[in-house]
Amino acid sequence: MLRLVGSLPPPALLPRAISPTFSRRRALLLLSSFGPPSYCLQRPPLASHSYASMAAPPVAKKVPRELVDHGDIRVDNYYWLRDDSRSDPDILAHLRAENDYTAAVMSDVKQLEDEIYAEIRGRIKEDDIDAPLRKGHYYYYKRTLTGKEYAQHCRRFVPTDAPITVHDVMPTGPDAPDEHIILDENVKAEGHDYYSIGAFRVSPNNKLVAYAEDTKGDEIYTVYVIDAESGEYVGQPLKGITSDIEWAGDDHLVYITMDSILRPDKVWLHKLGSDQSSDACLYHEKDDTFSLGLQTSESKKYLFVQSESKNTSFLFYLDTSKQNKELAVLTPRVYGIDTTASHRGNYFFITRRSDEFYNSELIACPLDNVAEITVLLPHRESVKIQEFRIFDNHIAVYERENGLPKVTVYRLPAIGESIGQLQGGRTIDFIDPTYAVDPKDSQFHSSVLRFRYSSMRTPPSVYDYDMDSGVSVLKKIDPVLGGFNASNYVTERKWAAATDGTQIPMSILYRKDLVKLDGSDPMLLYGYGSYEICIDPSFRGSRLSLVDRGFIYVIAHIRGGGEMGRKWYEDGKLLKKKNTFTDFIDCAEHLIKNKYCSKEKLCITGRSAGGLLMGAVLNMRPDLFKAAVAGVPFVDVVTTMLDPTIPLTTAEWEEWGDPRKEEYYYYMKSYSPVDNVAAQEYPNILVTAGLNDPRVMYSEPAKYVAKLRELKTDGNLLLFKCELGAGHFSKSGRFEKLQEDAFTYAFILKALGMTPKLASL
Repeated sequence: MLRLVGSLPPPALLPRAISPTFSRRRALLLLSSFGPPSYCLQRPPLASHSYASMAAPPVAKKVPRELVDHGDIRVDNYYWLRDDSRSDPDILAHLRAENDYTAAVMSDVKQLEDEIYAEIRGRIKEDDIDAPLRKGHYYYYKRTLTGKEYAQHCRRFVPTDAPITVHDVMPTGPDAPDEHIILDENVKAEGHDYYSIGAFRVSPNNKLVAYAEDTKGDEIYTVYVIDAESGEYVGQPLKGITSDIEWAGDDHLVYITMDSILRPDKVWLHKLGSDQSSDACLYHEKDDTFSLGLQTSESKKYLFVQSESKNTSFLFYLDTSKQNKELAVLTPRVYGIDTTASHRGNYFFITRRSDEFYNSELIACPLDNVAEITVLLPHRESVKIQEFRIFDNHIAVYERENGLPKVTVYRLPAIGESIGQLQGGRTIDFIDPTYAVDPKDSQFHSSVLRFRYSSMRTPPSVYDYDMDSGVSVLKKIDPVLGGFNASNYVTERKWAAATDGTQIPMSILYRKDLVKLDGSDPMLLYGYGSYEICIDPSFRGSRLSLVDRGFIYVIAHIRGGGEMGRKWYEDGKLLKKKNTFTDFIDCAEHLIKNKYCSKEKLCITGRSAGGLLMGAVLNMRPDLFKAAVAGVPFVDVVTTMLDPTIPLTTAEWEEWGDPRKEEYYYYMKSYSPVDNVAAQEYPNILVTAGLNDPRVMYSEPAKYVAKLRELKTDGNLLLFKCELGAGHFSKSGRFEKLQEDAFTYAFILKALGMTPKLASL
């Protein structure tokens, strides 16, 4: 199976979204979730005209450009805002003017923003380490320091050869082996406005480390190899690559580069000490609707290369032990068949999805005859296989049933014995009504499964689970300072009926001593609904800054995501995409009807493809919401999807449709936010962007705001904030990111009239 923790993929491999390595199915969203003082000011909002005198908004010049397709003419007055070089002085001046206007309008709540920032930061234990993971003769972990934006990557020697157990504890104190800092990101980040490590890979012999570094936010990485003890560089850096890197033995790296539209298209083999120009290309994917991904098996004996579109994926494998390192076909390219793989003993283990087996089946095939298939877990209509982890003696299968994560562990026959359908699995129990479970790195030669559990009221908790005994041991729970008490909060799972009768699940969080549930409570409703991504209700400490002010926080698990299985995704894409938007509206109306909130107190948010959701529902039902936050929103759908030179376009025709075909063109045009901005009243809106964003070009939100300013008939807030030194994921420092949350919350409170300063005007 293909491990999904530990690195961010290149922009074309994963969607206009957020996510880690290898498969779109497990993309980790940077949720635009909102997050502590315990008072609640609920004053009536100011009249909309009160904002008009604060500052004059920038007015983008109009340069009409006719776009003609299928005999249809669209006039784009703001096409000029696109500059692929990000250097046009007029455009940069316009973006700075927008930022200045936003700062001026928000200046009256700057004190509140700073207060919220202090709250959020005050909940964090700044000097902390994550749960150490034992690999060979070392414990590996990351450490954070008080006042520092970035982490240190550390290790400590293991003074024993005893087997790994759930009760292992890394020795500390004066008699313990010394901590060794392999890499200090704070040092590496000096002199950079943006700094991100997308991959940190330790060689099999634990002597070297390869790490991928991005200093702009454009997700184009440079990879360095260092000696794990001395920190000295080994060879020359590898430049212009993705963060998908893996060791193929102790002296070779495999990595991926991108084409001119940032599509990962070539896999390379690099021998340490050689020049990058002499590296061997193992595979070139020429179909521009496919992108490449990379991962090793847990056994470390095989490396897998996946070529993937939105409907199809096929696999190659490389035997890392062989001197002649070449790719061999594991699963063939068959349209509509989607596969992932891992290895144990004399078998490959593969998940396979098709139109027939739409929730996937788990199969095995011998190494010497990959066409000979044994079904281990058959397809089931009610259970979706997401991924698996494999060990010497066990397999842990991560599934979804009724929209909730599920982990089942099975014992495997001894290596060398024949294998059949899995029987007698043990399912791990979880306590909250709605929650998130994610796999963490585990060790192949052990019986210990490591996973992370959280809910909207349970901080992230790392567990080691003994697959023989069923015993779970809590290895680390993220501390939440400032008097946090989980028992003060309620999490619920509710269902809303969509227009067509489909039941849409929702995850709800509120503080039981502040919420009345009589329709008077403020609410923040989050949605995404694309790429089969599951937005599970995990914990976010910053969100408490709204919940502790009396907000109800809700995630709408709308179609287009993967929460309820593959069909849930299929029913919210292509020519069914509007289900995503109507589901969100139906959830909002259900919450209002059942007195969780009112129109006057309902705020909404979404990022990236979730920003498309925001733009669509604001055009469809602007009367339903009081305020909206659209983060790095994909809002210029038709124009973007007609342009194959833009990163992600060709790879996403299977997600949104190919507007070069008339049917898709008109369907996409009917919901594309920029194309449907109308002369009507809109709620208060905050839009964000990143100048270096390769997933959603900054010009999309820029022209969206310009067109809203031109046409909307209200006097409500419309603010645009563009980070000029960042990309899709905003700023890179851990505290800098908190500042963005604080700013967003201040905007929401301002829009609702819930700020002390506003209340005193």
